[in-house]
Amino acid sequence: MAYTTIKKPSDYFNTKTYSGNSSTQAITSVNFQPDFTWLKRRDQTSFHYLFDSIRGVQKRLSSNSDTTEATVSTSLTSFDSDGFTLGSEGDVNESGGTYVGWNWLADNTSGSSNTDGSITSTVSANTTSGFSIVSYTGTGANATVGHGLGVAPAMIMIKCRSRIEEWVVYNQAMGNAHAIPLNLTEAKSTSATFWQDTNPSSSFFYIGANNKHNQSGETFIAYCFAEKKGFSKFGSYTGNGNVDGTFVYTGFKPAFVMWKKTNGASEWIMVDSKRNTSNEVDKLLRANQSSAENTYGACDFLSNGWKFRDGDTDFQASGDTYIYMAFAEEPLVGDNPATAR
Repeated sequence: MAYTTIKKPSDYFNTKTYSGNSSTQAITSVNFQPDFTWLKRRDQTSFHYLFDSIRGVQKRLSSNSDTTEATVSTSLTSFDSDGFTLGSEGDVNESGGTYVGWNWLADNTSGSSNTDGSITSTVSANTTSGFSIVSYTGTGANATVGHGLGVAPAMIMIKCRSRIEEWVVYNQAMGNAHAIPLNLTEAKSTSATFWQDTNPSSSFFYIGANNKHNQSGETFIAYCFAEKKGFSKFGSYTGNGNVDGTFVYTGFKPAFVMWKKTNGASEWIMVDSKRNTSNEVDKLLRANQSSAENTYGACDFLSNGWKFRDGDTDFQASGDTYIYMAFAEEPLVGDNPATAR
């Protein structure tokens, strides 16, 4: 039996770095037409820019903000067969600026109607890689929302498009009584109004009477991720506070990792193998901050996971618990197995 059905992870998730030109620019060599592109300027302060194929190009959300969706006509102007095209907006394409874009493949459509839940949703899903984009309108009461993955999602990130509200994040390691905001440093919160104290099913996820992800008449977008062996992993680890830090097993060489402490305040740290092409992995961005990239020794990417090199509270303070999402550069076992860096 094959270790993984995904022989080439970069066909479904890929990181692209580029420099701006203050004009129209096509960013190519992504390997696919993205459905979800997350852009961040690296060399100076700027908002994160998140785009997807259901909401449409030029429609920006920001992971570091509770603001509503904004139309920025000179930002991301098209999803292309091998990448995406940008306008002159400085936050994504200023001359001399350096940028990173994280890209995920769904089904290359603007979505289709899904009636699996009590709320009819619009879904663009890729069941092979375990990723879907879900748009829905809130009811203000307990409800379910179809996600199209065919298996239960392990992580869900939800943002209200039409109203100022915090992001809401579910991770299977926290359990169905908890949620945590993507745009803040806060610890996890406990409430039955997040997920009705019920795990997502293979067809839908549960939402309660909570304005952050279910206010009546407001529109929402959800990014749903299911775990796929050799390609993605969503879980938790406990820090040891040492320079000989915690090792986190994934079963693949990471291409991208984002983590966040759940039992106290900390940043959402983002690292990847394109900004750091060798160990140590020390170029950090923060999903909850507009701040520029900084350099701070965090971890090493290995053939089967990553190992921390610092006991910093945002990384792995002793006894603290952290959740993470990770995507593969190469699987540990497969047609092109990973080797140590």
